[in-house]
Amino acid sequence: MKNRSEIFEKMSIKKAVFTLALPTILSQLVSMIYNLTDTYFIGQVNDPYQVAAVNVAFPIFFVLIVFANLFGIGGGSLVSRLLGKKDYDNIKKVTISSLFGAFLMSLVYSIFVFVYFDQLLGLLGTSVNTIGHARDYLFWTVVIGAVPSTLGMVFGHLLRSEGFSKQASVGIAIGGVLNVILDPIFIFGFDMGVEGAALATMIANTLAMIYYVILIIKLGDQTHMSFDFRLISFRKYIWIPILAIGLPAASASLFNVFATTIINNLTSVYGDYELAAMGIVKKIDMIPLHVTLGISQGILPLIAYNYAAKNYKRMRDISKYGMKLVMIFSMLCVVLFVVEAPLLVRIFIKDSTTVHLGERFLRIAVLAMPVMGVNFVINTAFQAMGKGRQSLLLSISRQGLINIPLLYLMDYWFGLYGIIWTQLLADLLTFAIGFYLFTKLTRKLHEEEDYYNAQLLTQEV
Repeated sequence: MKNRSEIFEKMSIKKAVFTLALPTILSQLVSMIYNLTDTYFIGQVNDPYQVAAVNVAFPIFFVLIVFANLFGIGGGSLVSRLLGKKDYDNIKKVTISSLFGAFLMSLVYSIFVFVYFDQLLGLLGTSVNTIGHARDYLFWTVVIGAVPSTLGMVFGHLLRSEGFSKQASVGIAIGGVLNVILDPIFIFGFDMGVEGAALATMIANTLAMIYYVILIIKLGDQTHMSFDFRLISFRKYIWIPILAIGLPAASASLFNVFATTIINNLTSVYGDYELAAMGIVKKIDMIPLHVTLGISQGILPLIAYNYAAKNYKRMRDISKYGMKLVMIFSMLCVVLFVVEAPLLVRIFIKDSTTVHLGERFLRIAVLAMPVMGVNFVINTAFQAMGKGRQSLLLSISRQGLINIPLLYLMDYWFGLYGIIWTQLLADLLTFAIGFYLFTKLTRKLHEEEDYYNAQLLTQEV
């Protein structure tokens, strides 16, 4: 545990951030690549019904990520704060309780989906041509795969919260690489189509979960994670902090799905070319988005640990350095995307009309990335400090209270391009709220720090 403490307490901020954030960034990129590869391989079947079925079924699968954020980010944030307080006994209770919550909720969800298959798929808009493929996809990824997929993601969050960022990222990489290898085998080799893609995903996620279990057993006393089910706790002092941070993280994921659905619905009115171009821009935008998320998730344990240890100066410096990193990277993306927009769009499609629309959309959409990145870091800081109300306010404001109403207003006032400019406006407004809340909180912590130092001087005199 000595090396872990050194990362949190003594290592230079730059080195500590890169130690924890770099593996997280790489794992985010691996996750993004294998998701795109999944889409690519299914597309090679040349059956539009199978492609449509996966797109329709995806929101049901995405709920597993919501569960993982609820228990993984909520539990992980609390674990890092308990590490800062040296409260090792309660860490064991938090980790096993978080895992139990994720297991129970994903199990109940998988049964619910199995029982109400057709009703759920009907609500999402499947047709007679797509419902069978969607059912096949969800049977393996959710009915069979919900528990291992959710637990694997929660393991990653909890390990990262103790400073095992590299080991946590290896698990994600294992799942990603296996999925890429197994996809063509099942889809084409066994001629299973979309069902093969789902089976590949389930097997890859299950093996990733098994890796985490073996890793934790091998780490032994180096980690405070526990598989002792007798330590599962239902006490308020365990669950209130987990849910206080987990619920905002989960709600942010849900609002992202809602916002994307609304954008697609509004854009579809303008035509198929416009909808295709918007979809491609969203795919390209995933690159800076995943890197920014990787940086944010990487610094969360550092902020949480130092906040709990009352080392507020180091905590503030880590937050500022995180903001600086995402700003630099985002600005580089702005330059690259503006200059090379046609080339980037052509990677996904050659149609001249779609490329023309896509390059114009991309040059607008990327402008939101620097502000969006800073918003992620500010929200991460609130999550790390256990500030559930502030985190919830930012989460529901960005894509819910601000973005969704703005989408309808901007579409009404300015048409298609109003939809594209909306994200920048929503992030600027969210930044104003977040910056005010963050500045207010850090000023209060600074005053507490000054008072504490003054008390120490008085005692010494």
